[in-house]
Amino acid sequence: MLKKMSPQLLVTNLDQAIAFYTRKLGFELEFRYEDFYAGITKDGCSIHLKLGKPNIEERKNKRENNDLDIVFSIDDVETLYTQLLKESVDIVQPLCEQPYGREFYIADPEGYIIAFLQ
Repeated sequence: MLKKMSPQLLVTNLDQAIAFYTRKLGFELEFRYEDFYAGITKDGCSIHLKLGKPNIEERKNKRENNDLDIVFSIDDVETLYTQLLKESVDIVQPLCEQPYGREFYIADPEGYIIAFLQ
């Protein structure tokens, strides 16, 4: 039985990544191990952040092609979209209607593409 899944994102600045996810997206710091690894959680979802070197070319290609790193299904996509616009979050794809629901994409400071879907 699977209990939890936590994607691991390589980040060049752990403090900046933690600040983005906690201050802009409302995650909480679950743990921090020394200066190179941390876990953040929100509503039962978690992401692990590891100090490293993200592949810059991969990040660029993912953005150009709207290739997603993480997709969150949420209840009120319009409210979150409005909130993130006020927070000056990097919007990759504005809120739009799709055959499967309403969605928008953002990029975190490292360039990871995150979708929010209702």
